[in-house]
Amino acid sequence: MLYLPVGSGATLLGMAERRAFHLEVEDDHSVSNEDEPMRRWRAGLPPLDPDNYPPDWKRWEDLTDAATARGVALQRVRVVSEPLTEYIRFLHAVTDRNQAHGEEIRWMPRHNLDTAEVTVDEWWLLDDAALAWTLFDQQGDFAGFAVTRDPFDVARAMTVRDTLWARAIPHADYIPGPQ
Repeated sequence: MLYLPVGSGATLLGMAERRAFHLEVEDDHSVSNEDEPMRRWRAGLPPLDPDNYPPDWKRWEDLTDAATARGVALQRVRVVSEPLTEYIRFLHAVTDRNQAHGEEIRWMPRHNLDTAEVTVDEWWLLDDAALAWTLFDQQGDFAGFAVTRDPFDVARAMTVRDTLWARAIPHADYIPGPQ
């Protein structure tokens, strides 16, 4: 198992040559660098202030731009509970920006899943060869990745990815229901 610390997104995406798939299953990932964009969104303003753009967000956009320029397909499925939490509604509001930087994002309402079709952990699957578990600390903040090439773990992740990707709703077609 290889541990990649916080700030190793470039290393993680650099491991992919063709495809990087990200599974998200948590209904809240609030982190401090999103406080101001969320405050703006709650106030009915555009979440992202071009004069005060979050540096972490810019770094992520640069990473995804570089990965897609190398020909890596970036895919993400967000498994969400409905009605959506405030945080997921916020994410939905800013997802167009992720897609503008090369990510293809789909949404999967949790109630449409059999529990065997999804994992309780979040992870990245890289080229059907490596699985990177997303690690969180006790406060729920991102703590890095644990990467494995174990064939069993990778094969299970491939099955989950293929099942969810085929059934998930493309971002442009997903309309959050009433809250």
